[in-house]
This record gives sequence, C-alpha cells and structure tokens, in this order.
Amino acid sequence: MELVTHSGNWLLLSIVGVIAGFIDAVVGGGGLLSIPALLTIGMPPHMALGTNKLAASFGSSMAAYTYYRQQLLQPGLWRSSFAATTTGALCGSILVYLVDTSWLEKLLPVLIMVIALYSLLSRKILEESPTSDNEKYPKRSRKILQGLILGGYDGFAGPGIGAIWIVSSKALHKLSFLKSCALSRAMTFASNTTALTVFLLLGKVDIAIGLLLGLSMMLGSFVGAHSAIRFGLPFIRPLFITVVIAMALHLTWSAWL
Repeated sequence: MELVTHSGNWLLLSIVGVIAGFIDAVVGGGGLLSIPALLTIGMPPHMALGTNKLAASFGSSMAAYTYYRQQLLQPGLWRSSFAATTTGALCGSILVYLVDTSWLEKLLPVLIMVIALYSLLSRKILEESPTSDNEKYPKRSRKILQGLILGGYDGFAGPGIGAIWIVSSKALHKLSFLKSCALSRAMTFASNTTALTVFLLLGKVDIAIGLLLGLSMMLGSFVGAHSAIRFGLPFIRPLFITVVIAMALHLTWSAWL
C-alpha cells in the first residue's frame, strides 16, 4: 500500500490520532476522525475498520486506566458487564461478515440524533447525579443486558458507541457523568479488543499503521481524560453535544445524501 508509507500520511495519522484519542476519552466518537483518515490514505474499508480497532484499543485502555487511577472506575462492580460486552462484541464482529449492513447505515443517524435530542432536552443526562444505591450496587441483569447489546453493536458497527454507553449508563445505573465516561472507556476497551481479535484472525489489520495511530490515540486519550477530570461538566457538556450532533450529521450525509 504505497500511499500509506508516504511521510505526509504518517504525520496526518499522528495528528488525527491525538485529536481522535482526546475526543474518545471524553465523550467517544473518535472513530469519526480515525476511520475516514485511514480511508483517505487508500486503505480498503474492512482493513480500515480492523486497523482502527487496534488503534482504538490503545486509546480506550489509556483513558480507562486514567479514570481508574482517579477512582472513577471500580472494576469489581462491572465484571458481569465486561463478560457480557465481550460476548456481544464477539457475536457482532462475526455477524458483520454474514449480513447486509445497509439497513444499519440508514438507522444509525436516527439513533444518534435521538441521543443528541435526548441529551439536549433532558437536564439529568448532562448533570452530575448524587450517589445512589444503583451506583453502589448496579443491578446485574441491567449490566448484562447493556453489555450484550452495546458490545454487539460495537462489534457489528460502532459509530457513537461511546455516547451510547454514557447516556445508557446514566439512565440505567444513575452514575455521575464522569463515572459514565469511565465505564464507557472500560467497556469499549473490552469490545475493541474482542473485535480486534476477530479482525486479526481474518487478516484485516495493518499492524504498523495501527500501532502508529494507537500510540497517537493513547497520547490524546491521556490528555482528554485528565482534561475531563480536571474541568468537569462545564468542559464535557458542550463537547458532548457537539460531538453527538456532528456524528448524527456525518452519518446522515453518508447514508442518506
């Protein structure tokens, strides 16, 4: 792939990786930058998806670890979520090769737009929540159902998965916004690595480019997670709304126009 080896493309991917990692660590949606960047340098679609999973695994791991260090994530509470998310991602990654995804491409903009409108109209979504029993003892059935559905979606497609995890975690478990961000990064790490395994087995990952993009995303994720923790909701709220609306517009343009 000659285009990929050009020095300008390496620089482009590095810059995009830092920005995508930053956005991903805070609100999710970095794939809207990284996947088009991979396609722009001439990478085939399935190879771009697999390579992006490798890069995203680096970014989500750094963000999850940063939130964990700040005591915003308790892994012991979310073991069943991790198992369910991994199972869902495995099924979704296999299913994407077996069915026609054209219907999903048209449904995604509607789903993301609903999330954007819900976030704008519901004050509770974009406000910090007081500690609740749900947060201390999240219901196992909800964790498993959420993990299976969202893990499957991320393995199958993935656009907007970070925002969906955040919104659904606040609604189902009454988590604070930052703790929802932390859970989102941990669970997308689980689904990313699971899907990556499938793509690797199918030979759809460019290791060198994935590592370059992944290291760049790690740097961006480190800065993004620390920024979210330091500046809180006044910083997260406008970025969340902007990214979700941008995702909806981008997906609408790609699928319908």
